Amino acid sequence: MTESLLIPDFITATLGFAVYLFGARVNATVPLLRQFNIPEPVTGGLLASLVVLFLYLAFDIELSFELETRDALLVLFFAGIGLNARFSDLIAGGKPLLILLVLTLATIIAQNVIGAAGASMFGYPAQAGVLFGSAALIGGHGTAIAWAPEVANATGLDGATELGVAVATLGLVLAALVGGPIARLLVESRGLTPNRPNEEHTVGLPEEESAMTAIDHMTVMRVLLYLNLAIIFGYALGEAITAAGLKLPLFVPCLIMGIVISNIRSLVAPSAPPVARTPSLALISEFALGAFLAMSLMSLQLWTIAELGMAIAVIMSAQTLFTVAFVIWVLFPLMGSNYRAAVLAAGFGGFALGATPTAIANMTAVTKRYGPSPIAFIVLPLVSAFFVDIANAIVIQTIVNF
Repeated sequence: MTESLLIPDFITATLGFAVYLFGARVNATVPLLRQFNIPEPVTGGLLASLVVLFLYLAFDIELSFELETRDALLVLFFAGIGLNARFSDLIAGGKPLLILLVLTLATIIAQNVIGAAGASMFGYPAQAGVLFGSAALIGGHGTAIAWAPEVANATGLDGATELGVAVATLGLVLAALVGGPIARLLVESRGLTPNRPNEEHTVGLPEEESAMTAIDHMTVMRVLLYLNLAIIFGYALGEAITAAGLKLPLFVPCLIMGIVISNIRSLVAPSAPPVARTPSLALISEFALGAFLAMSLMSLQLWTIAELGMAIAVIMSAQTLFTVAFVIWVLFPLMGSNYRAAVLAAGFGGFALGATPTAIANMTAVTKRYGPSPIAFIVLPLVSAFFVDIANAIVIQTIVNF
């Protein structure tokens, strides 16, 4: 009989920090991981998830984790993304944003075509293809869980929720592994360099400078103050949005308020000590993202994937091959075939198969090694925050009701 153990939130956070540091140590020891831009929390988180899998298979112990701190760190991270956004960047990102919106819609449709074909091949109802497609991949765990009952009602499929969670879990793993190698291929084979190499890093510090960058208690405290203000006003905006009948994740209004606060501050007090694009904000943003991702990956229940056997192996292989080909031969050229396009390619690889934090982690690993690309960190979260859920819902609803 399986013994279930729930790890309290404080211990989960502590383990997450340890997993992050362990991943950093492994990456420092294994040059291949650095060469292919595998983020430190991905390395540590996946190794930890294998330990959780071992406990389940060897001792019949099922670990699950309380994740309140993890979710708070995600909000903190996106508030930081907002603080780093300049209105001039948003204007400059207009065309890339529009192109990325169109490419995201094309990806949603393609994922569901692949999913439906694969589902039919292995004896599942064709409508269940959304759980092998965009509901679980671009949508992630939350969207898969939300739509699984609809699929079950429409098709009579048993275990729809478990199917969606398993696909989303494997997608998250694949997303964390493909983005860095894609960027390495594009950057090094074409000799790409940052569009504006002297710009500040928005998330994380460059590898060669991280140990030498001056960060003191005043800069950290100032950054934390404005992050908290962005989150407080973000909560208020989120309540207003919910009251208006629109449902958005909490990190979206916090990102918006970060943008508003940062740009108002620069207009009202241009000579005030900086907050945006400072080493302190970059460091705190990387900490929040890395700890979030480490906790997310270490809490994966990998045994749910094995239960689907050949179907999930074949369909997810097809989804991964499509994503890599699409990013390299469609997205990268349409986004300009430049350094920013390569960074977005790494992010989109993580976003299409996994989740926005995975995409940002992929981009962070790339920019820490090759140089900054601030607009990429604005464009991709805007697409994933505002557009995807709406477009995904329309496509999924159409397929399920077909």
